Amino acid sequence: MTNLPFSCCYRTRTSLVRGLTWYSLSDISIGWRLLMGLLIFNCVGECDVAAFEPDFVFPLENVTVAQGRDATFTCVVNNLGGYRVSGDGAQARVAWIKADAKAILAIHEHVITNNDRLTVTHNDFNTWTLVIRNVKMEDSGQYMCQVNTDPMKMQTARLEVVIPPDIVNEETSGDMMVPEGGSAKLVCRARGHPKPKITWRREDGRDIIARNGAHQKTKALAVEGEMLTLSKVTRSEMGAYMCIASNGVPPSVSKRMKLQVHFHPLVQVPNQLVGAPVLTDVTLICNVEASPKAINYWQRENGEMIIAGERYHLTEKENSMYAMEMVLHIRRLQTSDFGGYKCISKNSIGDTEGTIRLYEMERPKGKSQRDDEANEVAKNDAILNENRREDGSRNQNGRLYKERGDPGLYNSCTKTKQFSLKTIITSSLAVLLLQSSSWLSIKQCRYL
Repeated sequence: MTNLPFSCCYRTRTSLVRGLTWYSLSDISIGWRLLMGLLIFNCVGECDVAAFEPDFVFPLENVTVAQGRDATFTCVVNNLGGYRVSGDGAQARVAWIKADAKAILAIHEHVITNNDRLTVTHNDFNTWTLVIRNVKMEDSGQYMCQVNTDPMKMQTARLEVVIPPDIVNEETSGDMMVPEGGSAKLVCRARGHPKPKITWRREDGRDIIARNGAHQKTKALAVEGEMLTLSKVTRSEMGAYMCIASNGVPPSVSKRMKLQVHFHPLVQVPNQLVGAPVLTDVTLICNVEASPKAINYWQRENGEMIIAGERYHLTEKENSMYAMEMVLHIRRLQTSDFGGYKCISKNSIGDTEGTIRLYEMERPKGKSQRDDEANEVAKNDAILNENRREDGSRNQNGRLYKERGDPGLYNSCTKTKQFSLKTIITSSLAVLLLQSSSWLSIKQCRYL
């Protein structure tokens, strides 16, 4: 008796008193046995019901879902089928309630609220499921799975509806132009739930420079905040800046803003003095920095503009948003090409120029040219030796022994004169070599 519930013991005493009023003392033994049987039946039945009251198997879990998706709550209750609600004897039921709004959504499998996006299902055993389709922000809040026992049993969970970030274009900056040395304020605003975080980065991956005061500046790959302030902007800070909004709900979004910095053109000449031989090719180079984009062209020092053609090839190579390389390539240099050249750059802010002087260099002798000259000298020496053999022997001081008036000697002198004139015309080098021999023969002929 001591292990039975209080209600069971109370009913047992009541039954015992009633039993004594119905039976006489002579029948006390029989009545006692009947009362004990009734006691055991009542107590066991009632205690079994108390031991198997409905109970939740798992806690109701919080749900986080993006707007437009479906949300699902699952409530698992055991021992619900045989339980009767005290008072009316009806079977216990599971109800779904929007706790913060104190609104009953559904009882068992019947949806009560006027919302066609809600459905409730039951697997005919112990599981009840609440589904909210195409969730909206107003669906956020506390939800309750309740069993109408006495006392009532319930468990709650929260539905959080999240929204991916979205940049508000009406409140966000666009492309911007500032003069060099000026300031720029870039603004980026985004909406979403939770509230998005704004991060700034440069598209080219370079550091963002923040200046505090006259000489203090900090560099960072990323800067957080809705507003990015750039002061005393230089041309190196020109480029595209990315505003990135994220709140943990994919996908993150971004917007590209182009910062244009305007400044006067600048021309730098790597080589101001360039030399090249005639009939060779030469390349002249100027480096230009300008913003907005400049008009670039080449001129001779007399003001004549150089036009691209067969001998003049003009190209421009873009190194950055504001830097460009001007190239003038001249083919088969002529004497008239030597002199001064100007590379000129003009934009809406101003203009500037750089000067290059092109001068003539001696053409270096190649191996083939030296070999040709050596062969020509050897050939001339062979012809000279042949003429010497025909003219006769020389004495020790180089004079000939031919007699005056000898036709052979005259012919030799004539040939020598003709040969000497030929070598003078064909090669200056051959003339120098023949001076020691040919002119001596000519003088000898004159003496004769």
